[in-house]
Amino acid sequence: MATFKDFRNDVKPNWCPGCGDFSVQAAIQRASANIGLDPENLALISGIGCSGRISGYIRSYGFHGTHGRVLPIAQGVKMANRDLTVIASGGDGDGFAIGMGHTIHAMRRNIDITYIVMDNQVYGLTKGQTSPRSGEGFKTKSTPEGAVEPAVDIMELALSSGATFVAQGFSSDLKELIALIEAGIRHDGFSFINVFSPCVTYNKVNSYDWFKQNLFKLSDVPDYQPDDRRQAMQLLMDHGSLVSGLIYHDTERPSYQNVVKGYAKTPLAHSDLTMDADRFAELTKAFQ
Repeated sequence: MATFKDFRNDVKPNWCPGCGDFSVQAAIQRASANIGLDPENLALISGIGCSGRISGYIRSYGFHGTHGRVLPIAQGVKMANRDLTVIASGGDGDGFAIGMGHTIHAMRRNIDITYIVMDNQVYGLTKGQTSPRSGEGFKTKSTPEGAVEPAVDIMELALSSGATFVAQGFSSDLKELIALIEAGIRHDGFSFINVFSPCVTYNKVNSYDWFKQNLFKLSDVPDYQPDDRRQAMQLLMDHGSLVSGLIYHDTERPSYQNVVKGYAKTPLAHSDLTMDADRFAELTKAFQ
């Protein structure tokens, strides 16, 4: 059985000291070991940005995709090999700007993957510009007088788009984050986990201390029921989506793989794809 150390490799992360992404990496490794995965059964697909580097820092199958395209790639990997546990990972710019269309459709499609977003409310890799998650008045190089648009409320959007597992964590609360990732991987369907991962270099507003003072922890609400979508939406509206924990979990809706017609039980990666000459000629006759 694999341990936490089995998911380590020799590549040293080059994130800024104090970056919240270190904790997200550790949480993915720990959660994967805790649920009994082996590195060869995990595929970690990442996007562009500081967070996109994570696929090279964990010992597993990995793919560093293009900007905003992490979810199409991750869904393709899962469809080709349903036996793999697939984790897609990226930042708020990658997933909620150029990749927003893919994010919404992946949520409604409910394919069995886990999407972990490292949300720092700023573009870090390109040296500090406003992201879709930056709040009104947020001053950056691209908005020197302050952002005039409201931040995208991705948690409310996830619920309205049909996501069947919606959770939010904080990189400083490693214990809860590990538990959320474990639950997300076990969920049969699309699991969305947004993680507040402070950028210590370019975001001096949404700091570790700021989140500790403003986050509302669902673990402090013993009677909260995550299977009530209406209650989940009301919770987010009441607290401005500054909530940590498992917000919504639909265990009844089947995943995409269980409803799409013609999806073979044998993964494409393990199928016999050889074709004899007669069959090839038959298939190509229609194009002659």
